[in-house]
Amino acid sequence: MKVIRVIIMPEKERQVVEVLDKNGYSSMTKMHIFGSGKQKGLQVGPIVYDELPKIMLMLVVKDNDASKVVELIENNARTGNIGDGKIFISEVDEAYTIRTGNKEL
Repeated sequence: MKVIRVIIMPEKERQVVEVLDKNGYSSMTKMHIFGSGKQKGLQVGPIVYDELPKIMLMLVVKDNDASKVVELIENNARTGNIGDGKIFISEVDEAYTIRTGNKEL
């Protein structure tokens, strides 16, 4: 299994979450975060906003679903502007359900 961590612009949250849900990927964790990328924030006149609001989604999917999920996210989060976000994919070694203690993998 893979864990997919996605950092996107807040205005794209609803669109991305809806398309993931529509395609059967409704189990996710959503966090409101702040961050800065290569552009080091945003400057408006003399004011520099070095930490911008973002949304981080985290999903665990089957190995063979990871590329489909990445494609859905990219197609629905992309604006073509700086700050569209990042997708990080990692292996999941083990997973357990707390209530039952059952191992999920």
